[in-house]
Amino acid sequence: MKIINEVKIIFDSKSINESFARSAVAGFLIQTDPTVAELNDVKTAVSEAVTNCVVHAYKDRIGTITLKIQITSDNTIIIQVIDKGSGIQDIRQAMQPLFTTGGSERAGLGFAVMQSFMDKVKVTSKIGKGTTVTMEKYIMPKVSDKK
Repeated sequence: MKIINEVKIIFDSKSINESFARSAVAGFLIQTDPTVAELNDVKTAVSEAVTNCVVHAYKDRIGTITLKIQITSDNTIIIQVIDKGSGIQDIRQAMQPLFTTGGSERAGLGFAVMQSFMDKVKVTSKIGKGTTVTMEKYIMPKVSDKK
């Protein structure tokens, strides 16, 4: 897979920037000609990843979130949401549906939502250093109407 286009955006871990991240990823991915459903899936997954950074990585402070989006030659999109926050102690446990460290206001479904909408989700993390969520989704090319 060859990367044919990419963008990297860095923004503050403020909840208001979750909608910005959704819009930014949608704007960049338009070039892949996704369906509305594909675009909504990606936007929802990005929203969950960014929200995790705001709520968990930088619980009591504002930090930075890096959103990196790549498009490959086979129309796969690769999205990384990177923080330099608190890190995840037990990734396997954190990815279990309904597990949360965010209190009773949180449903604990962020990673489950990401996994349901994307083809691949990988999480790496180091305590005190941060977390990277890497998500991939293949965007089906449209069949040309030319005869």
